[in-house]
Amino acid sequence: MQLCTAERHHGLVGQSPKIGSLRRLIEKASRTRLPVLLLGETGTGKEVVARAIHNANPRGQFVPIDCGSLVGTLMESELFGHVKGSFSGAAENKKGLVELADGGTAFFDEIGDLPLEMQVKLLRLLQEREFRAVGSLQWKKVDLRVIAATHRDLKAEVAAGRFRQDLFYRLNVFAIHLPPLRDRKEDVPRLIGHFLETAGAAHLAPGPEILSAFLSYDWPGNVRELKHCIDRMAALNSQGVLQMQDMPSALQYHLGAHGLASLSGAVDGLPEEQFYPAPKSPVISIPDSNKQAICHALSATKGERGKAARLLGIGRTTLYRKMKEYGID
Repeated sequence: MQLCTAERHHGLVGQSPKIGSLRRLIEKASRTRLPVLLLGETGTGKEVVARAIHNANPRGQFVPIDCGSLVGTLMESELFGHVKGSFSGAAENKKGLVELADGGTAFFDEIGDLPLEMQVKLLRLLQEREFRAVGSLQWKKVDLRVIAATHRDLKAEVAAGRFRQDLFYRLNVFAIHLPPLRDRKEDVPRLIGHFLETAGAAHLAPGPEILSAFLSYDWPGNVRELKHCIDRMAALNSQGVLQMQDMPSALQYHLGAHGLASLSGAVDGLPEEQFYPAPKSPVISIPDSNKQAICHALSATKGERGKAARLLGIGRTTLYRKMKEYGID
């Protein structure tokens, strides 16, 4: 799949209006060294956007800092470095991640996970553009762009006392909201092609059934979940095509439930004597739900398989294969 110039430039695959808007915000953010706050659900591509902002006006290094992994007594040392002998095991001077980003961009991923005591030190870094290594008496000046990202509602975190209000205001200078994948489903086919290509499986392509399943799913894990799904299906394929049975379990469950819901809507309004749905079970397996959907469709269409296939939104061949698989005459 050929990426357009904008997709190659920013690393954001898609041509929906929401992605177009996001690209324009990236260009605007890249023209300034003001802090940028990226807000969005997990898996929406916050690091991709952060790198795009840095690359649009490259200066120095791009240094990712995973705030969720900064734990324990060495947290401050990881961020700001330390001097020799400052604590047990400090055998030599060490630069921290902030100093490595001097002249470039420090990307604080999941800033909402940063403990309060470290939030104070980050606030000083933003206000004074300086930091002090562990065990040192000297303040060092740095020139860096700070980009922070979180999936949390920082206003709610401030209200709950888990995030400093002054730090929030310092970071919330240029806020960018990343859209979830469910709000830009027109980009799904293009993303599928891109991920197949990066997985070395550009020769594979999703059939109508798979594409329909992908477009009906809301992708709670967003683009990251879609990528993992494509990687899995590409790795498991054994017939040179993407197989429905290779989809992750979350999609399989969704597909079973979606088939039943579609069937329910399709048969709504039929006379009661023509259609008697089976009693609902509190727990139903995927095979059972699929079998029920097929049986209901055949019953509703008086055994006409072509109509049943259309009701279920699947091809005749798939219907015959499933009937054989589930022992339906």
